[in-house]
Amino acid sequence: MMRAAATAERAGVPAVAIGGAGFEGMGRAVGRSLGVGHVPIVSYPGVILTDPTEVFRQKMREQVAPAVVEALVAGATTVTEEPDESWDHGPTDVVARGDLDAITEVFEARGWTDGLPIVPPTPERVAAFLDHTRRDPGDVLGVLAPDQREATVRSVAVNGVMAGCRPADLPVLLAIVECVADPVFRVQDAGSTPGWEPLVVLSGPVVERLGFHSGTGAMRVGRRANTAVGRFLRLYLRNVAGLRIPPGQTDQGAIASTWHVALAEDDEAVRSLGWPSFRVDRGFDDGDSVVTVQSVVAVSAPIYSGGETAADHLDALTTIFGNAIGPWAYTGLEFGAFHPLLVLGPAVARALAGFGVDKDGLRAHLAEHMRIPVRQLQACAWNVGSTSFDLDASAEAGELDERYAGTDPDRLVPMVSRAADIGIVLAGNASRNQSRGFVQNHVQGVPVSRRIEEESS
Repeated sequence: MMRAAATAERAGVPAVAIGGAGFEGMGRAVGRSLGVGHVPIVSYPGVILTDPTEVFRQKMREQVAPAVVEALVAGATTVTEEPDESWDHGPTDVVARGDLDAITEVFEARGWTDGLPIVPPTPERVAAFLDHTRRDPGDVLGVLAPDQREATVRSVAVNGVMAGCRPADLPVLLAIVECVADPVFRVQDAGSTPGWEPLVVLSGPVVERLGFHSGTGAMRVGRRANTAVGRFLRLYLRNVAGLRIPPGQTDQGAIASTWHVALAEDDEAVRSLGWPSFRVDRGFDDGDSVVTVQSVVAVSAPIYSGGETAADHLDALTTIFGNAIGPWAYTGLEFGAFHPLLVLGPAVARALAGFGVDKDGLRAHLAEHMRIPVRQLQACAWNVGSTSFDLDASAEAGELDERYAGTDPDRLVPMVSRAADIGIVLAGNASRNQSRGFVQNHVQGVPVSRRIEEESS
């Protein structure tokens, strides 16, 4: 709603934003990031898509429309939150003193934790982190919405300490923040209602050098490197980007999901097959250490595959990965971006390679055979609120290829329009025939990769 208001305001047209009840806080945060924090917001009393049509019309006629007129007549008034000056501090100020319990209480009261105890970021601990980079502590890596705060090297170190990371992890953390600070990642949408979670994927020599785990239980908490680095990103989005659940109101994930684990690629498994690594797939050299961050809105059930032919494995992967993507595939078709990620078990990869199926062959099969009825896509789009989505019209206009053409609402169309957009990472239990699929959220949180800088000597 605020993006439309910003467009109108830039055209010289006074705007009033209309949104659902409960979204005003998020709307104001987005408005500030767009420079239109002064635009009045009128809330619809209820949930539009669960109100019957007549109820919706009555509320719009009797409550929303009069409120919009009143706001336009009154004119825009800037709404600001008075800062608590007692919380103001510089980047190197000591903000609290005391034992662990006292520090924890202060940080919890100020909303600086993720609900779990943190490691106090003492000057000594922060300095130990900063020893692992050539960058100046004040260097700005980007500006993060919705709070429009500068992401600095020092703030990365501070939050890294808090998350329980090790000083040697700092180059990884800096690369992670560079990923989410890239405008194409759209970090400002990380608080949207689907409740997607950013997933960190590590590939390259850094995995072994820093002790990241890529084998059995690859996405389970338990290995400090994976767990703390994954936790760091959630803390950083909260403390610097400003994405907080209510009462902060800037994170509106309706139910949402959270994990604090970074995924690491099993380089040994990749080398044994002669397959390109995930970092090479992302355009880097095989000798590079690379971090990639992307959104994940859903995870598949465990995908067990086996049999005497490649088709036996491919059918299982297609069915269960496709089930996870399901009608949500409409988002990729509507917005033109979709990057589902398959975490392929090393044993399954070895079996496929034995049948002559490589990464490109696997991608091509999934893209062609993961299909869904158009009727389901349209229904999902409507329920989410994308009521203008029309696959038939997009196909007729040439925005989608011939596989999507037709008029039968029950025809099956591909969930993923471009095979190359499917990511594949080898990881997990090498003694089991299990894989998993991770569903990405279209243009929100597209995969962004950065090379991890070498530490200073």
